[in-house]
Amino acid sequence: MLYFGLKFLHVIGAAVLLGTGAGIAFFLVVARMTDDAARIAEVARIVVIADFVFTLTAVIAQPVTGVALAMHLGLPLTQGWILLSILLYLLTGLFWLPVVWMQLRLRDMAREAASRGLPLPGAWVRLYRVWFAFGFPAFFAVLGIVWLMIAKPMIPWIDG
Repeated sequence: MLYFGLKFLHVIGAAVLLGTGAGIAFFLVVARMTDDAARIAEVARIVVIADFVFTLTAVIAQPVTGVALAMHLGLPLTQGWILLSILLYLLTGLFWLPVVWMQLRLRDMAREAASRGLPLPGAWVRLYRVWFAFGFPAFFAVLGIVWLMIAKPMIPWIDG
């Protein structure tokens, strides 16, 4: 029963990371297409909330449930697919942490522009492009982690 509970929470966490990441990106990209500072500010406000409520919860739960599962099954964290998953998870974090800050700034700049009845400033557009670019490595790293969780392949250069 412990195994099923841990696995259930781990799979749900992976789904939340993947789904929330894709959803946040989709909604902010679509809002950006409107070029309406007020609409973008509102969507960015919701994106920030979603990132803290859903993504942060999953970010904390994933390593806890993953390590607990490995320990329960007697799997070393140095096993190839597990180690590669951990490395990809850390890579994702290196991109996600700045993205959180960027989303806060994008929200605040859009809110400021909207309150003054101005278009989005050039700094907003530049930061948005960086935010957009940072999403790709994080998203593909999470896809890789999900694949590793399902396939559990032997990694020759790690497993020998």
